[in-house]
Amino acid sequence: MSRFSVTKPPARCASELVSPCNTCEVRDFAACAPLNPDEQRRLASIMTSVEIAPHQPIFDEADPAEHVYNVTGGAVKIYKLLPDGRRQITGFLLPGDFLGLTHKEAYAYSAEALGPTRLCRFPRRKLENLLDEIPKLEQRLLGMASHELAAAQDQMMLLGRKSAKERVVSFLLMMSNGAVRRGKLADPVTLPMNRSDIADYLGLTIETVSRTFTQLRTQKLIELLDEKQVRLLKPEALREIATGF
Repeated sequence: MSRFSVTKPPARCASELVSPCNTCEVRDFAACAPLNPDEQRRLASIMTSVEIAPHQPIFDEADPAEHVYNVTGGAVKIYKLLPDGRRQITGFLLPGDFLGLTHKEAYAYSAEALGPTRLCRFPRRKLENLLDEIPKLEQRLLGMASHELAAAQDQMMLLGRKSAKERVVSFLLMMSNGAVRRGKLADPVTLPMNRSDIADYLGLTIETVSRTFTQLRTQKLIELLDEKQVRLLKPEALREIATGF
């Protein structure tokens, strides 16, 4: 059984074709943002819309890297399995993020939907050919790859130098800043992942993550609206904690 639910647009004559980018909610900050209408149509011609059910894999580490994806709804976690069987989550991807970019023949990590997730799927080889014809798309993807590298470096600092409290606070601020980049409100912070996923990302136990959230709430630095939303009551104080002051 396929892990994807594929959505195909109704058949139309060429003169009626309209790029799905025109109505995409993440159009302004996705990879296709700098493209003109003709370039959008060319990109859309190799794209398939797919829907992933919660907790279903998009691809597994070492699978042939046949497709790349743009997240248009929901959220995705990417992770690697360590030799001892433990899981290290290396990132969370939200609407507008690209997924599966690689110069190798196989994926270097696994990807799984956190909740109901929508993706634009592109055959890798066809997309690579299109990059030669649309340099601005290639530049945009390079920029997104650079941002991904910076995020990986931030995570290394989180895991290497910060206390548990500093890690959790830094994570909340990172999610808040990411929401702003996507045109959303900075507060309250929406967390599409569960506490176990946060723990695996921060290199902590789930007990430590839960205890730290409770401590921050007791200190009236945050308010837990529910399992998925956190209000930042004292942003300046939180920033001081994140930087180790």
